[in-house]
Amino acid sequence: MYNLKIITSTTREGRKGTSIAAWITERAKQVENFNVELLDLAQLNLPLMDEPNHPRLQQYQHEHTKKWSETINSADGFIIVLAEYNYSFPAPIKNAIDYLFNEWKYKPVGLVSYGGVSAGLRASQMIKQVLTAVSMMPLAEQVAIPFFPKFINDEEQFVPDEMIGNSAGIMLHQLEKWMAALKPMRAQ
Repeated sequence: MYNLKIITSTTREGRKGTSIAAWITERAKQVENFNVELLDLAQLNLPLMDEPNHPRLQQYQHEHTKKWSETINSADGFIIVLAEYNYSFPAPIKNAIDYLFNEWKYKPVGLVSYGGVSAGLRASQMIKQVLTAVSMMPLAEQVAIPFFPKFINDEEQFVPDEMIGNSAGIMLHQLEKWMAALKPMRAQ
């Protein structure tokens, strides 16, 4: 059984990514070997990085950092539900990543990006540099959702088309493979 954490990337009021996060969370729960937890950065409410020591040292002073460290350390892999803001990724997800270092190491991450015509792909490309800097393995297979509002119904639920659903299945399958492949590295 692998612990999969799904992380939202935005915190603003009125955000739509939570419906996408709810959908991919339910989809991931269908994978037999996954224990899935959704982490909403708005609810976690991490302040702008406020630790006095470098994250590599793991000498955390604040309770919110210690709790975040435990949560991320317990994961075998991740999915980031990634919005695109101004051709890049939102600040809250960068802040959440920067809080830690060793806890992210040797863990795969799938991206579910969303936006307008670009489907969040510019944000995906930019965040991959950050993810590899903390020794994570971003998957080549991802879910890219163009013109995402057209997939959100009147009940604020995300309803994917067949192509988006299929890409989620492929990404989840690859995520499981990478979790297994990287497990020996995480054990060292």
